[in-house]
Amino acid sequence: MEPTIKSPVMLYTEQTPNPESLKFVTNRMLYHGTADFKDKESAQEWSPMALALYDLPYVRGVYINNNFVTVTKEINYNWDDIMLRIKDFIKKYVESEAVVINDGYAEAMEKQAKIEQETPYEGDEAELVKKIVNIIDTYVKPAVGLDGGNIEFKKYEDGVVYVIMQGSCSGCPSSTLTLKAGIEGMLKRMVPQVREVVQEMG
Repeated sequence: MEPTIKSPVMLYTEQTPNPESLKFVTNRMLYHGTADFKDKESAQEWSPMALALYDLPYVRGVYINNNFVTVTKEINYNWDDIMLRIKDFIKKYVESEAVVINDGYAEAMEKQAKIEQETPYEGDEAELVKKIVNIIDTYVKPAVGLDGGNIEFKKYEDGVVYVIMQGSCSGCPSSTLTLKAGIEGMLKRMVPQVREVVQEMG
């Protein structure tokens, strides 16, 4: 039997609305789902790839989703100086077929999310929350994903929707605008009970 020849790993970069973050897109599936590593400690536990990236002095954040990695750099570096180095590093890592994210990560995050949903919603409020989550998942997530980021519903309380921004959207100057102008406007229109959308630090 002929050995199957794998297509070469291709990699290109995409700008994100956050000047400090770049999206490195590959032709390989890295991880089904979203994985946000805001610090070296979380990477240490769950992602050999993110941990390896954190060993580079200019990496401040790593977000992995399907076929791309969003890298947030330290503010005192220029993309011109480090982009090719990061690109080369990711390409070699993917080519080596080393582990991107450890098994059990999705389950651990799900468990954590369940614990964080301390206030179980009841009756009308449960229906309302279901509707809000559905709108975020259907309309907001895909758009935010294109920019190399992610948004997660955190909780709903007295007309206020709390969300967590990840990847390029975390700490991005334009994410506040996106949040207020785009997401808040849409939710207010579709769910009249919503008064405000607030970003919580994840």
